[in-house]
Amino acid sequence: MNVFSKITLTACAAISFAAHASAQTTWIMASGYPEDSFFTQNIRMFIEEVEEASNGELSIDLRSNGELIKLDAIRRAVQAGQIQLGEIRFGVYGNESPMYVLDSLPNVAGDYESSVRLMEAQKPWFDRVFEDDGMKILAYQPWPGQGFYTKFPIESVEQFDGVKMRIYSTSTQRMGELLGFDATILPYAEVPQAFSTGLIDALFTSGQTGNDIQAWDYVSDFTYTGSMHNKNGIIVNQRALGALPEDLQAAIIAAGEAATLRGYEMSRIAGENSVAVLKEHGMTVADASPELLQALEEIGEVMIEEWSAEASEDELAVLEAYRASSE
Repeated sequence: MNVFSKITLTACAAISFAAHASAQTTWIMASGYPEDSFFTQNIRMFIEEVEEASNGELSIDLRSNGELIKLDAIRRAVQAGQIQLGEIRFGVYGNESPMYVLDSLPNVAGDYESSVRLMEAQKPWFDRVFEDDGMKILAYQPWPGQGFYTKFPIESVEQFDGVKMRIYSTSTQRMGELLGFDATILPYAEVPQAFSTGLIDALFTSGQTGNDIQAWDYVSDFTYTGSMHNKNGIIVNQRALGALPEDLQAAIIAAGEAATLRGYEMSRIAGENSVAVLKEHGMTVADASPELLQALEEIGEVMIEEWSAEASEDELAVLEAYRASSE
């Protein structure tokens, strides 16, 4: 059985439950990405499955693209019960624990197969932490592989010195600094304005984000490295979930597991399609040179050592479990 098959063990078993809530219930869900993003499309499918399983007794009102709550504030809103469901990006919380940015270290999980194994190793830790805070993770969605968006073709890492680059987590900030960039963490929604005002000149992110922000308006080149597949999560307030009939709870959990499996495949396709869109809009797309890949490999080793020095025993055990899963 391969790692993708493990996700399917319970994903299809409960979605067909004909659950009946005792009365019409409406949940609010917030996400930070636009409707045409594969993240949001996957969430829409999740919602359809849940509503069908409830026979229409539970409806979910999705507010996408940060319309209701900004991405960085969604976890707190779910925890407080302000909304019942939300999509988060784990890397946002890197200041709270190294675990949130383990998948943001270069080449720790540089392909989808590795990303699935890392997710499985991290699940017990995330389950415990979110349960303690009154929440449950229903699904994981990986980002496509990453790359550099620049105003010049990348021929040497020396070109990075002093270039102002937007990144999205503490770990990618450290990576940028080690490469010589002037790296700044900015929320996704602020990227277009940051380019327009000269706050940034470059990005390190996925092809998907490049499409979402229309990167061709600001830069000319995308250099694909792969490097990492950071994760988003679909989370639910435990009190809201526990108030539903047990069969509907099971159906929601199963729909989340199906969304995880589907999300990995959608991410693969979105990565390929988004690169094609960048080309269609005149951007030059290239694979990273051996020199750049070697630099990222060396930086990844440094960052793993730094990560391990900060991690707790429980967090180190997750890393060891992940490494053992490849043996």
